[in-house]
Amino acid sequence: MRAARYYDAKDIRIEDIDNPTAGPGQVLIDVAWCGICGTDLHEYLDGPIFIPPAGHPHPISGESAPLTIGHEMSGTVAALGEGVDDLEIGQKVVVEPYVIREEHENDQDYQLSPDMNFIGLGGHGGGLAEQIAVRRRWVHPVADHVNLDEAALIEPLAVAHHAFVRSGAQAGDVAIIGGAGPIGALTAAVLKGEGLTVYVSELSELRRQRVLDAGVVDDAFDPREVDVAAKVKELTGGRGADVGFEATSVDVVLAMLLEAVRPGGVIVNESIWGHEPKVPLHQLVLKEIDLRGTIGYAWDHPATIKLIEDGTVDVKPFITGKIGLDNLIDEGFDTLINHNETAVKILVSPTGKGL
Repeated sequence: MRAARYYDAKDIRIEDIDNPTAGPGQVLIDVAWCGICGTDLHEYLDGPIFIPPAGHPHPISGESAPLTIGHEMSGTVAALGEGVDDLEIGQKVVVEPYVIREEHENDQDYQLSPDMNFIGLGGHGGGLAEQIAVRRRWVHPVADHVNLDEAALIEPLAVAHHAFVRSGAQAGDVAIIGGAGPIGALTAAVLKGEGLTVYVSELSELRRQRVLDAGVVDDAFDPREVDVAAKVKELTGGRGADVGFEATSVDVVLAMLLEAVRPGGVIVNESIWGHEPKVPLHQLVLKEIDLRGTIGYAWDHPATIKLIEDGTVDVKPFITGKIGLDNLIDEGFDTLINHNETAVKILVSPTGKGL
């Protein structure tokens, strides 16, 4: 089968590799769609980060570069390994793409377990391939009425859902999001679905318009034209937002959030940083702000899938491109790195079906 293989920074190759098989306790999946994640872009530009470098195998997977990438995937069941009897061939599924030691996979916070990594980054195959074999623990069925392209956004939507949980936000709160890229936009969708007032700061006109048209924000600001922190304070009677979400890995955005949230407010950092940010931490001290990290998700997939299945969240507006595997770099990575104002989420069909 064909797969996208990561060798090193700026070295991803489309190669022919052996098809996987469903071993005991595994599910073989025909991959329909796989999204390109911001983490993939960081690995391409600044990596390896999560990906174990060549010659340094990951302690759980035993794999190192080159390896197959892609972790935002949807597909259908192609075969069931021994002991798996609660799924059916052809059933629609998504993958919760964890590489976690089996003794920790049912921990309350399994995303924080030792040596945690992700399928498509730390080994165990990847979604940018025609097929993948995954342990049943990490395979989630989705209702048949959910389109598989939309289902491919369940993984990043789970990231957004986990960030919402981490924030402690409640219905009626006011949120400001830094960035309306894939994670920022999906965070807005979750927050709006949970009953918050949502504002976003975003440079790209396309991305601002997308979240406005989708109805997931109450307003979207261009920080080149509006003092976003001042505007948020004005809209909240001088108080500031209850929660902020950083989804850009840009210093000035985090600085804006420190200014925009109220005293005693919460900021959740969702982005993966490729550099050490320089921000005015005196705001953190003087306002007693809680700055919280978030990584992945834990027990979020069932609730996230329900958001899609019952129509609480509509992710269709955020799918801005569909490409084949051969165009992964020039129409996928290059667009999202150098022309990200033109796109939100780009999906890849490893087989070319559906294009």
